[in-house]
Parts: sequence; structure tokens; C-alpha cells
Amino acid sequence: MSWFPMISLLLPLFTQLAVHVGVDTSAKAIFLEQCGKNCGYRDGDIRGFRPEGGVCLPGGPEVIVSKISMKMICKCIAIEDVEVTFSGDAGRYVCDYTYYLSLHHGNGHAALIHVPPLSHWFPASLLGKALQAIIREMLGASGKVQAQSQGCREPNSPAST
Repeated sequence: MSWFPMISLLLPLFTQLAVHVGVDTSAKAIFLEQCGKNCGYRDGDIRGFRPEGGVCLPGGPEVIVSKISMKMICKCIAIEDVEVTFSGDAGRYVCDYTYYLSLHHGNGHAALIHVPPLSHWFPASLLGKALQAIIREMLGASGKVQAQSQGCREPNSPAST
């Protein structure tokens, strides 16, 4: 995977929530990443690119936390045969780099979901079902966060009388 094309395509597209999905080849569960980290990128991508000095955004905050509570999303999700769990460390590779920049440019309105590789016990149909449920829950949470930050009523809630 390469660092450059994703970022250049991503930056102008922010709307309610940017959701990234990355494969973690050692994972046996789906991990919802709470934050992106700015420093510590030592490995290059498949083209050999590595952020200069191992830093995503020089002068940027060390950590940016998503406005979406991934712990709360994990509690709300129940998918048969799939474990969905919280993570506070996305690693220092393309996924975390992209996530950090998304969090920065999207003012915290981003999410990163790490999934295991497809297999006989984790087929594409199950991955699709899980991602659909997770992203639906994240969008609901994102709408609530945005409404609260703007002093508005929550989406789909009755107007106050």
C-alpha cells in the first residue's frame, strides 16, 4: 500500500465522517481504533516512502482522538461469529498515518476499522455484514456529536416543544 494517493484523494472529501478500513494480517477480531498518532513511522510503504522524520504532520498534536467513542460503538455492536473490540494503538504504518491526517483535517470526524484477512471463518459476506453494522452505528454517533457541538437537537429526534 502507498501513502500518497490516499491522502490527496481524501482531503477534499470530508463530510459527516471519513471511515477507513485496513487489514491487520495478525488479527482475529475487528478493531475499532480510537486515535491516530503523529510520530514513530519507521517503515516505508510498498513504494519505499516513509514520512520525513517519521512524522505525519510536523508541529501537529502527538495524538488526535476520534470524536466517535469506539468503546461505545463496541458495546452497541453484536454480530454473530464476529468479535468487535476497542484499540488505542493503530500501529505506525499506512493505516495510522492516513487516520491521523483524516482526524486532523476532519476535526476528529474520522474512524479506522482494522479487520482480519478474509478466510474460511471470516468470509467477505460476514465482513460486509459487520462493516455495515459498525458504520451505521458510527454514523449515528457522529450525527449526535455534530448536533451537540452545534447546539442542535439530535438527528431523528422529535423537535422540542
